[in-house]
Amino acid sequence: MEAKEAIKQINSGSVRPVYVAYGSDRYRIEQFANLMADKLFKPDERELGIVKFDTSETAIEEAAAEAETMPFFVERKLIMIRDASVLAAAGANAKEGKIEHRVERMLEYIDSPSDTTVILFLVYAEKLDERRKLVKKLKDQNALIAFNELDGPELRRWVVRRASEQNRVMTEDAADLLIARTGNRLQQLSQETDKLCLHAGVDGTIDTQSVELLTASTVEEDVFALIDAIASVQTSKALKLYRDLLQRREEPIKIAALLAVQLRLMLQVKELSGQQYSPQQMASQLGVHPFRVKLASEKASKFSIAGLSKQLGELAELDYRMKTGQIDKTLGVELFLLSFGNVQQLQQPSR
Repeated sequence: MEAKEAIKQINSGSVRPVYVAYGSDRYRIEQFANLMADKLFKPDERELGIVKFDTSETAIEEAAAEAETMPFFVERKLIMIRDASVLAAAGANAKEGKIEHRVERMLEYIDSPSDTTVILFLVYAEKLDERRKLVKKLKDQNALIAFNELDGPELRRWVVRRASEQNRVMTEDAADLLIARTGNRLQQLSQETDKLCLHAGVDGTIDTQSVELLTASTVEEDVFALIDAIASVQTSKALKLYRDLLQRREEPIKIAALLAVQLRLMLQVKELSGQQYSPQQMASQLGVHPFRVKLASEKASKFSIAGLSKQLGELAELDYRMKTGQIDKTLGVELFLLSFGNVQQLQQPSR
């Protein structure tokens, strides 16, 4: 079952007897569990109505027995079963318990579930073991709901929608920059989005300037700014950015490696662009966020393929010399930046 369909049914008051929420996105799984609890209970009923089990500590037949027991003082009972061994694929969790589970007992319950109980399995693993009888049974009943991490346009829509739910407007560029800086973990993204919403105020707009002001830039983003300064023949600015990175205790070897990563991305984007790939296709092909492709494309327009290839070769040589002690690491990167500042040999030929 799709998560959207399950949420729609629950919001309409139609609740199934058993659900399995699984996947790598712990945040959305926990949000789903909270939604379920909110729809089944009033705030003062939650403590009486929710019973929790963990299959690493308790045999699953005990959860089945609890499911058959009538609830006290509430109309329904919600049994949350955190699992890493009964349904999850092997190796999904290194802390799988050694408890022996009588899975047949749960299979019997699912065949004849109680009208006053809802079971929700919480499985923080990307995959379930579809060879197991219990997983097959739950799949046949359309009880499996995948919550894998969002990416690309879907993740951007999630961020924009969260701002919209708070009566704020977030531009797509702002959402892309926020994701590039924060990553795709929804817990952190939600916190940063809420902070931006608070700053914007009701009916306010969140643009890229807001994100730049209120969120911390990544090292990768600063390295892109470093490359941009060099490409614009702003050597003093480039050296200042480099020294700022050093003051933040970034290692010269790491900075050189990140320079290589960004230059390689620019080269790949330039080559794919020549093959008429769209930005979205390039992002998919290279396995990076579309915003990084956008930045790389902007920077790559100032360079030739031959120039980028040459600088990548020089960075590889510098890396070897730094690691073998042939040159001081801090000085080595600085000399590379100074030589890189001579962009005439790197620039895209004029047409």
